Amino acid sequence: MGHVMLRKGRIMGRGKPAQTKAARGRKSATKAMRGRKIAKTSAKRSSKKSVKTSKGASSAPRRAIENALASLAHDIRTPLTGILALADLLIASDLPERERGWARAIRNAADHLAQTTSVVLDAVKADRAGLAIRAEPFSPRQLADAMAASLSARAAVNGLSPDIAIAGDLPDRAIGDPVRLRAALENLVDNAMKFTARGSVRFAVTAAPAARGRMRLRFAVSDTGAGMTKAEIARLFRPFAQASKAVSLRYGGTGLGLVLVKRLARAMDGDLTIDSRKGQGSTFTLSVTVKTPPARASGAAEGKDGIETPTPSLRILCAEDNPFGRMVLNAILGELGHRVDFVRTGEAAVSAIQRDRYDVVFMDVALPEMDGLEAARRIRALPGDAGRIPIIGLSGRSSNDDVEKARAAGMTDYLTKPLSPSAMVDALRRLA
Repeated sequence: MGHVMLRKGRIMGRGKPAQTKAARGRKSATKAMRGRKIAKTSAKRSSKKSVKTSKGASSAPRRAIENALASLAHDIRTPLTGILALADLLIASDLPERERGWARAIRNAADHLAQTTSVVLDAVKADRAGLAIRAEPFSPRQLADAMAASLSARAAVNGLSPDIAIAGDLPDRAIGDPVRLRAALENLVDNAMKFTARGSVRFAVTAAPAARGRMRLRFAVSDTGAGMTKAEIARLFRPFAQASKAVSLRYGGTGLGLVLVKRLARAMDGDLTIDSRKGQGSTFTLSVTVKTPPARASGAAEGKDGIETPTPSLRILCAEDNPFGRMVLNAILGELGHRVDFVRTGEAAVSAIQRDRYDVVFMDVALPEMDGLEAARRIRALPGDAGRIPIIGLSGRSSNDDVEKARAAGMTDYLTKPLSPSAMVDALRRLA
């Protein structure tokens, strides 16, 4: 054994001090505490890094989906432009009143489908609820008339009797979300048709004053179909549930329609209620609250069917690669009395502006090779009057970002497909 001696209360051996048991315990506890702090700090950093990585990873697929849907919307809206334009031309022609009514119904349905693409894009951009309610001017009377025409046509096909009751005091103007409101009404009408084998379907619309200068609209869709018990009604507003298993097997469907309609109604400060009796039919009442716009100035022009000439004859260059798009532009602008030339690429548009004199350019944004934005930038770089020519952008994309990009590229105006004669007339008027 080595030499051991005592000195000042410490045990010394072989020249190395030996710690007491208490000292060793304190040192061990201190090390453990430091280790826990380091581990906690590391965990926090790791957690923050993980959250950032997770957010970045989750936003990438969302952006990809949004871009894909935006492209799909553009592709859908281009042929819809053709349907809308041809319907407008039919309405303006010498059709009997019954056939003109059919053409109006076609136009209204195509216009609603086009606007629905915007709803899909909004849902992707919004949170998971996807209910970003808009505040746009619209005509409750025109909406009610369009739904009545749609219901009457479908009732005739199904061998049912339509019963329409639209209040005479229904306003011509309001501010709300007509796209989602019509989507909700279409769902209710679709259900009425699906569950009614014989008899009639009724569509009633009324309006009443609401608080703070607003207006309450009530839409009631009634049928003489199978009807429901109270227990079946209670199941209707559960996601992916229907009135009963028998109903699901016989009629199909996801069971999501009425759930979404009720959510839309409540988002618009309203509700969806049901009155039903087994074997006698059902009545679904959708109520929403809309704002009342300021009184229109006297002498303001009212919209009407058909096409009217707003300006003197112009020489117009249209850059459009899609056959449907060229047909529509040629039909509308030709009917308005303008002379139209067509090119299919952005590069050809720039060359045409350098070569000939035009009054205005309609430029599709999604052109092959050189897109419409780059073509607009190059036109703006041209010297003299050619670089100052008005350029109206055309696109199936309708977000504020897309509009800002068009403005930044030098476009004078921006129209969203599907194009309507009235929208093109208004754009040309704004240039006057």
